[in-house]
Amino acid sequence: MGKATLSRTVAKVFLVSFIFILIGSLIYAEDPTVYITKTGKKYHRGNCSYLRQSKIPIPLSEAVERGYTPCSRCKPPTLADVSASEPTAEPTSVPAAVEELALPYCADPDSILHYSGFALLYSEEHEQPSWVAYLLTDEEVRGTVSRTDNFRADPKVATGSASLQDYRGSGYDRGHLAPAADMKWSSEAMSDSFFLSNMSPQRPGFNRGIWRRLEGWVRDQALGNEEVYVVTGPVLTDGPYVEIGPNGVDIPKRYYKVILDYTQPEIKAIGFLMQNQSSRKPLMAFAVSVNQVEVVTGLDFFHLLPDNIEELLESQIDAARWES
Repeated sequence: MGKATLSRTVAKVFLVSFIFILIGSLIYAEDPTVYITKTGKKYHRGNCSYLRQSKIPIPLSEAVERGYTPCSRCKPPTLADVSASEPTAEPTSVPAAVEELALPYCADPDSILHYSGFALLYSEEHEQPSWVAYLLTDEEVRGTVSRTDNFRADPKVATGSASLQDYRGSGYDRGHLAPAADMKWSSEAMSDSFFLSNMSPQRPGFNRGIWRRLEGWVRDQALGNEEVYVVTGPVLTDGPYVEIGPNGVDIPKRYYKVILDYTQPEIKAIGFLMQNQSSRKPLMAFAVSVNQVEVVTGLDFFHLLPDNIEELLESQIDAARWES
């Protein structure tokens, strides 16, 4: 074989090899690996905080074909993303646990405290949060992490949070605002939910009765609607208040909760206002518009929504749409 013929043969081999490598890389790029769990319904990036012990790699196209939907927390690539542009590298850190849409308007965003699974704005004046906000998904509701009961002061509160001594012997429950049962998808989230910065003094009949029923109803809504945004807290605009403990923790007279379902085909929002006392009334007896909760609390919920959508969702109350 002459040198020219040999050179052409080598060139052909090189060209064929290059084409195979190029095709392989394109196939890989167009079908990135995502991750699923044994029991979940969504697919994730590899570093998503939803992924616990079960972490199963799977091609994106197969995940979509099998009916998995993208996780709203880590925002993995979709087929539309892949076809529109080259895939981007996975983020170097897990995104904040609370979706921005859940956070009420705050003039000083740096004062918001972030935890695994929720965020809150602490009121030093009342020694409890003004609000707690989080995104709750169907996958989170199915979590299996056990309750920890490790109630403790919160070192994140620069001025000092309420303490165990404040509640001891007071006759009031340390009432969760981000419920422990909503945080059973992660050991860290479960533990964080027991900081006293997430607590408010509630009458036992209220905390273990109607309030607990409302929390369970919210979890049902997450299961039925894939995910819901939740903001909850004490009403702190109708004082003066009775206080408990050496830190002077105020006892709220009322509590609120607002819920936003922002998934198609039917987006909707609803609010609840409840007295800090036991009740056997149906939950919907306490349903109000989100606007009404804003008037009572002075807070601005879901302010990142387009103005026309925010006004429409927050001005109406249609309990029947939540009961179907």
